[in-house]
Amino acid sequence: MAGIWNEDLISVEQARTLDGLFRVRVRRSPEREAYRWFDRASRAWRSLTWAGMADRVGRWQAALAAEGVRPGDRLALSLRNGPDWVAVDQAALGLGLVDVPLYTDDRPDNVAFILQDAAARVLVLQDAAAWRRLAPALREAGCVERIVVLGEPPDEGVDDGRVRFASEWLPPEGELRARDGDPHALASIVYTSGTTGRPKGVMLSHHNMLSVAHAALTLVDCYQEDVFLSFLPLSHTLERTGGYYLPMMAGAAVAYARSIPQLAEDLQAVRPTILIAVPRIFERIYVRLHQQLAKGSPLRRMLFAATVSVGWRRFEHGQGRAAWSPDFLLWPLLDRLVGRKVRARLGGRLRAAVSGGAALPLEVARVFIGLGVTILQGYGLTEAAPVVSVNTFEDNDPRSVGLPLPGVEVRIGEDEELLVRGPGVMHGYWNNHAATRAAIDAEGWLHTGDQARIENGHIYITGRIKDIIVLSNGEKVPPVDMEQAICLDPLFEQALVVGEGRPYLAACVVLDAEQWVPFARSLGLDPLDPESLESSRLKRAVLRRIAQALHGFPGYAKIRQVHLTLQPWTVEDGTLTPTLKIKRNVVCERLAEAIEAMYAAGPA
Repeated sequence: MAGIWNEDLISVEQARTLDGLFRVRVRRSPEREAYRWFDRASRAWRSLTWAGMADRVGRWQAALAAEGVRPGDRLALSLRNGPDWVAVDQAALGLGLVDVPLYTDDRPDNVAFILQDAAARVLVLQDAAAWRRLAPALREAGCVERIVVLGEPPDEGVDDGRVRFASEWLPPEGELRARDGDPHALASIVYTSGTTGRPKGVMLSHHNMLSVAHAALTLVDCYQEDVFLSFLPLSHTLERTGGYYLPMMAGAAVAYARSIPQLAEDLQAVRPTILIAVPRIFERIYVRLHQQLAKGSPLRRMLFAATVSVGWRRFEHGQGRAAWSPDFLLWPLLDRLVGRKVRARLGGRLRAAVSGGAALPLEVARVFIGLGVTILQGYGLTEAAPVVSVNTFEDNDPRSVGLPLPGVEVRIGEDEELLVRGPGVMHGYWNNHAATRAAIDAEGWLHTGDQARIENGHIYITGRIKDIIVLSNGEKVPPVDMEQAICLDPLFEQALVVGEGRPYLAACVVLDAEQWVPFARSLGLDPLDPESLESSRLKRAVLRRIAQALHGFPGYAKIRQVHLTLQPWTVEDGTLTPTLKIKRNVVCERLAEAIEAMYAAGPA
């Protein structure tokens, strides 16, 4: 990419704390752009400099200090991504408070549990609608003394004396406060969206997150001229460390996307240079590309396939894993006809897309990389603040989750479990000593629950200990990769493979509502008739599609029966975590009858 790229990194020692990081950045780059967001009122993109952000943080600090909060008190925030999230976070940290990020779409009963468990004194909410949704649950959260709601008060008023609206509560100005904080003091309690049981509060210090952000910057360069597009919720630790503290450390700007449905437009408007995402985002783009190709001419499909093939082999050659080929001479033409056009839809300036939070299917990585989009897959977990490893530009193996960050130790323990030790590892779980002892052993190794192997310095995740399905014949099956492969077919929105203790594998599948209508009609079925979902003709056709999706898998990956539904699993109904992972136990409990029926029917 053309242009001048300048580094201006802040070291861990210079920052000391997360609020110290912000103050150093404000001093260094007061007039540079810090944040950009879409203002819904004016229907235009607006931006703030670092000096402007300091003023905003100062106002929040003045208002919070007037509430009589003390260092160590907990403040919970449930806000959409944007400058207000940063302002509340920095104001709280700068007063020595411990913040507790919440997901805006989390269930009210879960929010009430977290507030009570963390004994939060202050809660900051996005708007009056969020207050109305949570109000019944918040009446039980007696620990909360002040609830601050962004935006204007509703006409009907609020019947809770704890509520103040930020427009009236915030003073017109306030000064950014300085303090000499302890880097190893608790900065945040992040509740993991566990797929089983109640969430656990991960205790992360200032140093935990600072050390991880800085270590990542030693592997993946970041510059003042970079622009991040932020769309993963800031309550997700990957976005918080990688998409908030890391760019602050580098002096880069962050633009906040409006929503996932508007992501395509925002990519065009912002033209980011760095993107941090979970695999599902790349999978959706991959599915969309193939849907469009299916409607195009055979020549268009051939050109696309040739571009991906040549582009992927050029990438492998550049990484030292493949020989040079005369086909590479076709790349300038193929790139002009195909690759450049796809990259233009991502803004045209993307230096790197970082994928984390779950495994990225190799086929998806191959297509993006083949089209000239650099994807760097990483690995981590909230308990490690959260990054453990990442691929680099120079040493990028998409089959792996990369190289351990500097300062991070990894080794393989019993049951091939990946163990991690380093400065990012949490202090423990809040008020849960038993869970802490189970997660971190006496030698300080964090037990990840993921199975892995380590080769040539790279970490390769091979499965998850708790998610392994053991069939009645003793065959062990990791279902997650199978589910991902099934969902690369646009007909399938969600999939859950089952079979624990059973003679064969079956799957519960949510069909894509748009794809269902033409698919049903192609089989002579009425898409509006619920009985159509029970059709044996439909199930045979679906099983053929699933077999095709799994054709590259080992022999064990055969789905013999299927249960079909059009009702998606959601965060709201309790079947997905806020990070969109399927709660296996919950789904299996709710579909217990359907699962029994699949096995009673015998293999198809």
